[in-house]
Amino acid sequence: MTAGCLGGGQLGRMLALAGHTLGLRFVFWDNNPEAPAGELGRLMAGHYSDPEIMQRFASAVDVVTFEFENVPVETARFLEQRVPVLPPPASLEVAQERWREKSLFRKLDIPTPRCAAIDSRRDLTRSLERIGLPAVLKTRRFGYDGKGQITLRKKADARKAWDSLGGVPLILEKHVPFDRELSILAVRDRRGRAAFYPLIENHHREGILRLSLAPAPGLSPRLQTLAEDYAGRVLDALNYVGVLAIEFFEYKGKLLANEMAPRVHNSGHWTIEGAETSQFENHMRAIAGLPLGSSAALGHSAMLNLIGTLPETSEILGVPGAHLHIYGKRPGPKRKLGHITVTAATPQERDKTVAVLKSLLSKPAERP
Repeated sequence: MTAGCLGGGQLGRMLALAGHTLGLRFVFWDNNPEAPAGELGRLMAGHYSDPEIMQRFASAVDVVTFEFENVPVETARFLEQRVPVLPPPASLEVAQERWREKSLFRKLDIPTPRCAAIDSRRDLTRSLERIGLPAVLKTRRFGYDGKGQITLRKKADARKAWDSLGGVPLILEKHVPFDRELSILAVRDRRGRAAFYPLIENHHREGILRLSLAPAPGLSPRLQTLAEDYAGRVLDALNYVGVLAIEFFEYKGKLLANEMAPRVHNSGHWTIEGAETSQFENHMRAIAGLPLGSSAALGHSAMLNLIGTLPETSEILGVPGAHLHIYGKRPGPKRKLGHITVTAATPQERDKTVAVLKSLLSKPAERP
């Protein structure tokens, strides 16, 4: 079977690494002729709306998936008429637009922070009166890694935020003084059977994920069951196939859904070494019509993103329990160049190893 992947970044690369062990071949379509996944399959380079590439891509593959959610829905719909596209394009439509995403959560009785659609300055003024401060004003499309959003702490901030973001559809969300940020990875196969990974605790800086801990420290069975219930509702509502990630705020023992990603997710990279079946292998199993593997955690894991520059390889590999993954991307500010997975028998051992790695990463050196 040949799998087509829209996008050829690090997620596509890791999908191919997992899929090759299952006997799958890959064709990638990316607008970057140097996309790193191209080392692991055929690469078609060009814009995602190019009709000639659409035809060639559809003819070359047996199933299509994607590694990022900003794929044009029209392209996914075109391909769907010729070959299975999994997850379904409807999941792209939801995830690409924050108001639509929040509306789906609410329709499924999944709690979210208070929010309102903002299409004018008047909408912003009225919604602030109802929702209150502090609040976060976000673009409804294309924001990621902290981009396209501004926190409003006083009334005067509204004018500046509108001047900066106004002119495109926005959403205003109540700022939640959450206890921590969590995410769950769920996977559903073509027959509707689902598996769930343990909740993950995530730590961000400058809007970028820096560290994930799995299972989340102090994770209770009640919270895990609640997250699985919420994720299962989304999977079933979208007739979903593949891996889905949902990010939550934990607040006073409750889970508030923040956003979803209809793809394999950065917070799930720990599963490569830390779970019986990685998120990447289970995604490929699901879309290929194969049985899902166990999502059970193997001990306690962590994932540290490598942002902007890379450390000395030998130093990282000299730390027991550390596994290095380099994506083959050019270094650049705030760019995800790789990650380190930590595996350990106990939370204490994991945390000790993370501390050692953080020390080594405090003065990273670019890899030659």
